[in-house]
Amino acid sequence: MIDKIEIKKERRVRRKFRSKKKITGTESRLRLVVYRSNLYLYAQIVDDTKGFTILGSSTKKLGRPCNIKIAEKFGEEFGKVLVEKGIQRVVFDRNGFLYHGKIKAFADAVRKAGIIF
Repeated sequence: MIDKIEIKKERRVRRKFRSKKKITGTESRLRLVVYRSNLYLYAQIVDDTKGFTILGSSTKKLGRPCNIKIAEKFGEEFGKVLVEKGIQRVVFDRNGFLYHGKIKAFADAVRKAGIIF
């Protein structure tokens, strides 16, 4: 019998690689990558041309487990840090996760902070 969890993981990986074909970060538009675990939400700013991470953060400092309210706070704080660093335009990479719930709350909060994607 096939495990439902394995099917979900396989679908996410399939969505991830399908979107990776189209999404790349350049120097003018860096890539904002989001990863969602069971407990936390992680975000990174990646420059794909140079191949390194410029900025990374997580919801570990805001509380556990991560819910939609914490994801919104995290998005606002992450957006403020991006504005301070002078980053205004990014490409949003949801990393195969559906644009729903915590991912959507994070993305909307980053947009509210003034980041364009």
